[in-house]
Amino acid sequence: MLTEDSPLTKLVKKNEAEQLARTKGLLSVADLFEFVPRRYVRPGQLTDLSSLRVGEDVLVVAEVKKATSRPMRNRRGKMLTVVIGDDRGNELDVTFFSAYGHEGKLTVGVRGFFVGQIGAYGQRLQLTHPEYELFDDDAEGEAAVEWYRTHRVPVYSTTGKLNSLRLRKLVHTALDSVDRIREPVPDDVRAARGLVDRAVALELVHRPAVDDQPSRGLDRLKYDEAFVLQTILAQRRKAAESELATPRPPRPGGLLAAFDDRLPFELTAGQREIGEVLTTELASDRPMHRLLQGEVGSGKTVVALRAMLAAIDAGGQAALLAPTEVLAAQHHRSITAMLGDLAQGGMLGGSEFGTTVALLTGSQNTATRRRSLLDAASGEAGIVVGTHALIQKHVQFADLALVVVDEQHRFGVEQRDALREKGIRPPHVLVMTATPIPRTVAMTVFGDMETSTLRELPRGRSPITTHVVDADRPGWVDRTWQRVAEEVAKGHQAYVVCPRIGDVDDEAALATGSSAASRDTSDEDAGWEAHWEGDEGEAEGDAPERELTGVYAMLSTLRANPALDGTRIGVLHGRLDPDAKDATMRAFGAGEIDVLVATTVIEVGVDVPNASVMVVVDADRFGISQLHQLRGRVGRGAVPGLCLLMTQGAGERAAERLDQVAATTDGFELARADLLLRREGDVLGARQSGRGNSVRHLRLGRLEDEQIIADAREDAFALVDADPGLREHPALAAAVAMRLDEEQAVWLERG
Repeated sequence: MLTEDSPLTKLVKKNEAEQLARTKGLLSVADLFEFVPRRYVRPGQLTDLSSLRVGEDVLVVAEVKKATSRPMRNRRGKMLTVVIGDDRGNELDVTFFSAYGHEGKLTVGVRGFFVGQIGAYGQRLQLTHPEYELFDDDAEGEAAVEWYRTHRVPVYSTTGKLNSLRLRKLVHTALDSVDRIREPVPDDVRAARGLVDRAVALELVHRPAVDDQPSRGLDRLKYDEAFVLQTILAQRRKAAESELATPRPPRPGGLLAAFDDRLPFELTAGQREIGEVLTTELASDRPMHRLLQGEVGSGKTVVALRAMLAAIDAGGQAALLAPTEVLAAQHHRSITAMLGDLAQGGMLGGSEFGTTVALLTGSQNTATRRRSLLDAASGEAGIVVGTHALIQKHVQFADLALVVVDEQHRFGVEQRDALREKGIRPPHVLVMTATPIPRTVAMTVFGDMETSTLRELPRGRSPITTHVVDADRPGWVDRTWQRVAEEVAKGHQAYVVCPRIGDVDDEAALATGSSAASRDTSDEDAGWEAHWEGDEGEAEGDAPERELTGVYAMLSTLRANPALDGTRIGVLHGRLDPDAKDATMRAFGAGEIDVLVATTVIEVGVDVPNASVMVVVDADRFGISQLHQLRGRVGRGAVPGLCLLMTQGAGERAAERLDQVAATTDGFELARADLLLRREGDVLGARQSGRGNSVRHLRLGRLEDEQIIADAREDAFALVDADPGLREHPALAAAVAMRLDEEQAVWLERG
């Protein structure tokens, strides 16, 4: 008997099942039901070939009138040209650039369906490589024609030999063979939301009649998807609420109060408000689990530092987990600088309230690493800043009270939980992200957290102007480097960001003191750069085929530019030796480097107020949110920022991205635009799962789907509150278990 849980090998041959699994991520009958058509062809488009127009998606029933094959001129193989006709004498050309597999089927006199988009060659209309289905006998042909006259025809995304018509047959066979469709949404919820039964929804989606509305069925599938995800999030939050944490009540007159007294600036209203929320949650015996998001430069680090100091005042320690060594070192420097003598606990000249700030990374020498490990284990270090090295088993804390995770989207849930397990009791958790998160993503990805948002920028931040530079215009390029030279002449500094590292020649390596750059090391920075180098543009298919600019090629270009003669130029990327990276950042921060040529390692956390201009080379190869993050490195002081996005031959979609970034500095507006342009799988991180997108039906950039997610969230949290173990809802429990098993909980790795 066929059920939704049955593997597709029960329905199709082994080779077809393997192809569906490999190319579409479809393993079970339930997966097949979720594989919805990408469009529908109306039956009014059948048969009459005289009414066809270029660009139309059509399904026609016709007879093969003529079939001719001939050798290809420029490559091996044969080309097949078929002429099909209707009962009125009208004709349509059908072309296959490879005759293999078609020549023996499309013979004169056979009839069938042909599905594709109408094009033109010369004065004749044609279909190129259409999908088709031939009739074996007249009875079958008449039955098929009658079905097509009364139903909309689903068109599925094709994969190899499994064309849309074959996929339609598989889905119809499955729908006819499964006796009972699982119903994960309770009856009262379906009635309250006006949702059709799931079995009805599948019929509406996969074989709608002429007068049916497939959108009603798709809305039900969207709700199901949101409902299952929100149920998982609700269960996670319920489980977290049952844990007991050590309360960390505020201590008047302690380290936090001393820090506040010495702040050289006034906290914004948002920073004060969120600080009070964090103080209250730290004092609770339930673990805090909060997301702190905000605009670039909104002051999240200060908010997090104040929470860490409050935890230290209450006798605990805090750990700050950063995704790269550059960012970890930057956090260590900035926290130490902000604390001043408060970071010199136990030292001569240190404050009586002081603590120690330790740094722990994978590339430290043995002596430095041993000292940091000892400081963490003994409790001498109140704050331990580190990379993935923090989560290793031999790293111990005396009393870990607070875990702060910076740029959470670069970590998995297992990594975060490995750090949480180092506490005597579950520590409080504060997750920070500098990428503004649209409400749909916040509800879907971070839905088991409470969310705080910093929108107000601290006083002293300067405006940033952004322009797109057409690199095909030499005058514009020359003016770009002149503009950089002008800023340097005023005593300011500049970033030049490149999408890749590129090759290192001996001369460049020696000149920059970075011979280690030629080694293909595998530190965290290099891995993150590899994720971005050329990735997004290629995914969209609109990037031109050209060699992207590397850091060292740009270094040579700038050194040869007369406008920059005498300019001190440095290089920074993830493959540099850690000491070289740290030395470069220190030199740039001290004003000893005028222009820093770098990869995206400077994307977050790097704070040099004197930097006033940034040039992003091959900017079309970066996403909206990343460009927004990058330009946030300028305008951090009293000097207005300038960001120049240099692009060459960008495709239409890439040009649209760049124009959107240039038009606004509102990160939340850009985040929504980014979501509309990118695939949901990109947003949720499913590209690492091997199973397709983390969401199949929901479109997180659409306002209509935002309401579906909000409704499902309300319903799921209410249900889990009443029935945490889903004992009274076995069908929902099965759907949850299937989802977690299918996706390997990859979507949870973002939260």
